[in-house]
Amino acid sequence: MVNFFPARRLFRFFSNDLAIDLGTANTVVYVPDRGIVLNEPSVVAVKAHTNQVLAAGHRAKDMLGKTPETIIACRPMRDGVIANFDLTESMLRYFIKEVQDNRRTLVSPRMVIGVPSGITQVEQRAIKECAKNAGAREAYCIMEPMAAAIGAGLPVHEPMGSFIVDIGGGTTEVAVISLKNVVFCRSVRVGGDEMDRAIVQYIKRKYNLLIGERTAELIKIQIGTVLLAGDIERMEVKGRDLVTGVPKTIWFTSTEVNEALLETISSIIDTVRVALENTPPELSSDLVDNGIVLSGGGALLRGLDKLISRETGLPVRIAENPLLCVVNGGGKVLENIDFFSEALIK
Repeated sequence: MVNFFPARRLFRFFSNDLAIDLGTANTVVYVPDRGIVLNEPSVVAVKAHTNQVLAAGHRAKDMLGKTPETIIACRPMRDGVIANFDLTESMLRYFIKEVQDNRRTLVSPRMVIGVPSGITQVEQRAIKECAKNAGAREAYCIMEPMAAAIGAGLPVHEPMGSFIVDIGGGTTEVAVISLKNVVFCRSVRVGGDEMDRAIVQYIKRKYNLLIGERTAELIKIQIGTVLLAGDIERMEVKGRDLVTGVPKTIWFTSTEVNEALLETISSIIDTVRVALENTPPELSSDLVDNGIVLSGGGALLRGLDKLISRETGLPVRIAENPLLCVVNGGGKVLENIDFFSEALIK
């Protein structure tokens, strides 16, 4: 009797395996044969005394800073790792339920989860335990820069140097990869969140105006730049005057955003330089042709690719769909887990 339904596809249907980018800012979920099925902010809202989940993702993000004492809305991930184990587990369980959408699964899913390269053994065990408590049969961890490089389509399996800079919400990962292994990697806990905090502090110091991190993020997205060129953009910013205590409005410019982000961007460029200095000579020669690839939400900051190119003398390009590189890479690993077994964290 001929089997017209491949066993692997049958197993996928029943197990509903998942690749997850459990990021500081966003959680993205990939399902084989379906692609990306969820992309939500890593925020959860629960009842204060019972930890019952009321909302997660966009709905919970809208509650940040606006909840009564009976409801807690927070981001359970900080700097790419778990800051609150129980809330992270609740959020992950909520998202998995959303993804499975009443589909009957005979086997619990396997999960491939992207984690920062600087993660400790304790933090790694916490993420695996959290995934298993949320319903995973098996949980694998993969370094975010490795997953990002695979997702960006870099030839990580070949004997040549691939240089990836993944700028996420909590961390920036810089790595040189060859033959499915990381040759050199450096992780710094500087990313989009640190940029937002830098803008908050700059406005507080210069204007005595207190704004929230959501407002700072909006400023960064709308007029943020690291290279000043052309017309100066302006944006109306509202907050609370620290002197009078009443609401106040100011006009904030792209030049001021550039000044606010100077220190944070310098940290990222210094990390890139350190990685280049520690790259073996033969791989360094590959980078002259292949250049540097940027991924993550921070890659979308205007002028960053040109600034890094100017500072390093190497060609720099932004990956296609930089926000989704890690989860797409995790999905490719999940679909070919035997081939990419060396890329997983042991």
